[in-house]
Amino acid sequence: MTRRFALALVLLAAATLSVCADSSEAQQASSSGAVNTLPPAAQGAYGSSVPENLVPGVLHLSLTDTLSRGLKQNLGALLASEDVRSAQGTRWQQLSALLPNVDTTSYAQSSKVDLAEFGFTFRFPPSLGITIPTVVGPFEYFDSRAFVTQTVFDWKAINSVHAASESVKSAEASYQDARDLVVLAVGYMYFETIADQARIDTAEAQVNTAQALFNQATDQVNAGTSPAIDALRAHVELQSRQQQLIQARNGFAIQKLALARVIGLAPGQEFDLTDKSLYQPFVGLPLEEALERAYRSRADYQAALADVRAAEYARKAAVGGYFPSLAVNADYGVAGTIPSLQTHGVYDARGTLTIPIFEGGKVRGEVLEADARLKQAHDRAQNLQAQIDADVRTALFNVQSAEQLVAVSQSNIGLAEQTLAQSEDRFRAGVTDTVEVVQAQEAVASAHEDYISSLYQDNYAKISLARALGLAEQGVKTYFKGQ
Repeated sequence: MTRRFALALVLLAAATLSVCADSSEAQQASSSGAVNTLPPAAQGAYGSSVPENLVPGVLHLSLTDTLSRGLKQNLGALLASEDVRSAQGTRWQQLSALLPNVDTTSYAQSSKVDLAEFGFTFRFPPSLGITIPTVVGPFEYFDSRAFVTQTVFDWKAINSVHAASESVKSAEASYQDARDLVVLAVGYMYFETIADQARIDTAEAQVNTAQALFNQATDQVNAGTSPAIDALRAHVELQSRQQQLIQARNGFAIQKLALARVIGLAPGQEFDLTDKSLYQPFVGLPLEEALERAYRSRADYQAALADVRAAEYARKAAVGGYFPSLAVNADYGVAGTIPSLQTHGVYDARGTLTIPIFEGGKVRGEVLEADARLKQAHDRAQNLQAQIDADVRTALFNVQSAEQLVAVSQSNIGLAEQTLAQSEDRFRAGVTDTVEVVQAQEAVASAHEDYISSLYQDNYAKISLARALGLAEQGVKTYFKGQ
C-alpha cells in the first residue's frame, strides 16, 4: 500500500510539472501579443487621445468605427493637425515682409518750450529794444497720416517665403503620415483585443472539457475501474485551465482599457467589438509595384522631400544676405493748428537702397548653418528611401508567412481535436489513463492558441503592409472588406 501511494505521488508530481510547463508556454504565447504595448512606430502620442464625452449604454464598435474614432480623437493626429496651422502661421509671417504694410497714426499735441533748456539764451543791449522770451508757447497742433511700406526687392525675404511654403507642404504630409500611424496603432490594439477575446472563448471551452474529464475520472475512481491518480491528474488539469481563463479575462479587460485610450473613449465607457473574425485571403502584390506605390504615396517620404526643398530655399535666403535690397516708404495726411482747425496736406516719400558691405561674418554663418541643414535633410530623405524599401519587403514577407501560418494552424486544430476525441474514447473504454487525455487536451489548447496568434499576426501584417505602402486608410478597405 505504501509503494502504491508513493508511486501515485510521483506520477502526480510529474503530471503537475508537465501541466505547469505547458501552462507557462501558453501564457508566454499569449503575452507575446504585447497586451499593453504598441508597435515602435505607434508609441508616445499615438498611444494617447483626447477623451470624448461619456455615452450612456454600450457602444458597439466595428473596425471601421474604431478607426474613425481614433482618427478624430488620437493625440498624435490632433498634434500633427496643429503643426500644420503653426507652419501656415510661420508662412504668413514671412510673407508679410513682401506684402504692403499700411497703418495710420493721428495725434494732437500742446507744447510749451523753455529755450534755455536747449542752450538758447538771447541777450541784447537795452538800447536796441529787442527782447526774445526764454519760454515759447503754448502752441497746439495736430497731424493725421497714413503710412505705406513696400519691399520692392529682397532676395532673402523672397526665398524665406518659398522655404515657409515648402514647410507647410511638409507639415501637411506629416499630418497625413500621422493619420497612417493612427490607423496602425488603432488596428494593432483592435486586433490584439479581439485576439484576447478569442482566448477567453478558447479558455472557457478548455475548462468545460477539463471539467468533463474530471467528472468522468472521478466516476471511474468511485466505481473502482480507475486509480485515484487519474482523478488527481484530471483535477490538476482542470485548475490549470481555470487559471488560464482568469488570466485571459484579466488580459482582455486591460487590453480594452488600452484600446479605449487610443481611440478617445471616455473613462468608464462600456463598449464591445463587433468584428470577431477579420481573416481574408491575401491577394499577392509584386514587389516592384509595391515599391512604386510606396515611394509615390508614403506621406513621410513626401514630407522629407518637402523638407529638402525648404532647406534649399533657406540656403538661398541665407545667401540673399549678401545682396542689396530696395524698399519704398511713403505717407500722406493732413496737419493743422489748434484751435483754428485749419488743415493742409502733408506727405513724405522715400526710397531706400540697402547694400550690405560688411556684416561681421553674420551672413557667412547663416550660409554655413543652411548648408548643414540642407545636408541633413538630404541624408534623412535618402535614409527614409532605404527604410521604405526595407519596410515594404518586410511587410510582404510577414504577410506571406502569416498566411501560411493561418492555414497550418487551422489544419492543426482539426487534427488535435480528433486526437482528443480518440483519447477520450480510449479512456472511457479503459484502454488508457488520463495522461493521454490530458496531453491531448494540451495539444488542443496549444493548437487554438497558435491559430489565434496566427490570425492576429496575419491581420497586423496586412495593416503594416498598408502603412508601408502609405495607404493605411485605404488599405483597411482593401484588406478587410466588408468590415
